[in-house]
Amino acid sequence: MEKIQITLNINDKLCEVMVYHNDTLLEVLRDELDLTGSKESCGEGVCGSCTIHMDGKPVRSCLTLAMEAVGTKIRTVEGLANGDELSDLQQSFIDHGAVQCGFCTSGMLMSADALLKNNPKPDEKTVRKALGGNICRCTGYAKIVEAVAHACNPQDDCPDCKTDSKVRE
Repeated sequence: MEKIQITLNINDKLCEVMVYHNDTLLEVLRDELDLTGSKESCGEGVCGSCTIHMDGKPVRSCLTLAMEAVGTKIRTVEGLANGDELSDLQQSFIDHGAVQCGFCTSGMLMSADALLKNNPKPDEKTVRKALGGNICRCTGYAKIVEAVAHACNPQDDCPDCKTDSKVRE
């Protein structure tokens, strides 16, 4: 089988890459483009560790062929930050201790980011539902849900934060 060249729009950059017809987007992101934030865990699309955005919607990159992504706008967890400045959501995960081993974190961030783009003030039930397709083996999800809720209003004082949000301003 021969590789073919495709162009992918990833984090607002055009990337030319050689792929096999059966390469998943996750394989290309990690192995060809060195974007290792998305993780492979289950390989069946049920754990959420490989979640990325494709045209603004959360997608399991382990189930998506790289060829399917041609002509779409892809955003990975590496694209959430603005240069060296973390997004409010990423900072909130740190402030709330919502990151433990880190394996699920990129998928949780991408799912939460998609939620907050569509619903900037979700209630706890909505946050839990949006994160329902993401499995974390380390936490009880409480800190993750708190982090997402606080990311809606990062300027507010928060008794659960491990760092002072006012310091970042």
